[in-house]
Amino acid sequence: MVTTETADSALRSYYLDAVAEQLNKSVNPFLAAVEQTSSDVWGKDIKKMVVYGVHGGVGAGTESGDLPASGSNGYAQLTATLKNLYGRFEISDKAVRASRNDEGAFVDLLNAEMEGLVRSSSFHLGRMLFGDGSGKLCGVSSVSGTTYTVDDTRNLMVGMVVDLYESDGTEVAKGRTVTAVDRSTKAVTLSGTSAADVAGGGLYLQNSRGLELTGLGAIFSDSDTLYGLERKDNAWLNPIITESVGTLSELTVQKAIDQVEEHSGGKINFIICSWGVKRALYNVLTKYRQCDTVDLIGGARAITFNGIPVVADRFCPEGTMYLLNTDDFRLHRLCDWQWLEGENGRVLHQVAGKPVYQATLVKYAELMCYRPCGQAMLTGITEK
Repeated sequence: MVTTETADSALRSYYLDAVAEQLNKSVNPFLAAVEQTSSDVWGKDIKKMVVYGVHGGVGAGTESGDLPASGSNGYAQLTATLKNLYGRFEISDKAVRASRNDEGAFVDLLNAEMEGLVRSSSFHLGRMLFGDGSGKLCGVSSVSGTTYTVDDTRNLMVGMVVDLYESDGTEVAKGRTVTAVDRSTKAVTLSGTSAADVAGGGLYLQNSRGLELTGLGAIFSDSDTLYGLERKDNAWLNPIITESVGTLSELTVQKAIDQVEEHSGGKINFIICSWGVKRALYNVLTKYRQCDTVDLIGGARAITFNGIPVVADRFCPEGTMYLLNTDDFRLHRLCDWQWLEGENGRVLHQVAGKPVYQATLVKYAELMCYRPCGQAMLTGITEK
């Protein structure tokens, strides 16, 4: 007989490892290529000491002259707060009772809920990797009833729950569900009444404003600080950015790769771009030769540019290409994905006052780049 106890046991012993493996390796190839570590985690924060520049105690001289003055490495401490990542699903008491004497039906029910949780979690993890940590999904330009015209729809899907804020951070409304997304007109329909005050503001993932992973959007932004340090006082925190590229060429991409190596000594080993940019690069690469491909961690297959894998991602901004060294990135974590336990130690527990059982997946983590100057970005690329 199926009970909530057997479901609880299955979530612990069978589903957790499978879910963690999918979320760590199958969200996108970039996350799969980044090493995950529990080092340098101090309480709720990550404090990572990094070396920049070169050692100062090196020089040439005569046989009888003075030796070089002693020197040391340049050290800086990067500081970031672990982000709280949650994923929750629920099963009604009616569904549990209806499948009590049919283990196959209950397994199907649990599988469907878990697949939905993994799919949604993968979507948002992939989105956060390209975000700036603000949780902003898009900007709102105008409002007509419950239809909102936005600047970008790539971060939106039907069923998402969002909060609405004005441009100055004033809360307009919370907990609105996305009921329709028209990508051709960039129009989004939300549940509830009209919220005209959000025009000029933006939509944010529910309860996530300012609480998401520090993704590529933050590293390549013009913000004054990064990981607790002032950019103006630490030039190595500034990546290489080439704007208004226009028509893409091999020379343009190679120049950016060379600039990274010339300025930081880093080696680009991973390229991420939008779908249109990938097509533009493929068009360039296949004009006079066959384009090579490579298999990546997690099962993805990618074309290559001079041996460097090139991956298209739905969350990459239009006309943009990131040239990265994945060895400079770490996903610091307090622990891997775990189930949040209730007071009774159960994973699957009843919601107070409701005939519903819930389970919550949790991970405390943050993405950190140790050498931002070793990364590059091309923008304004004409897509194909």
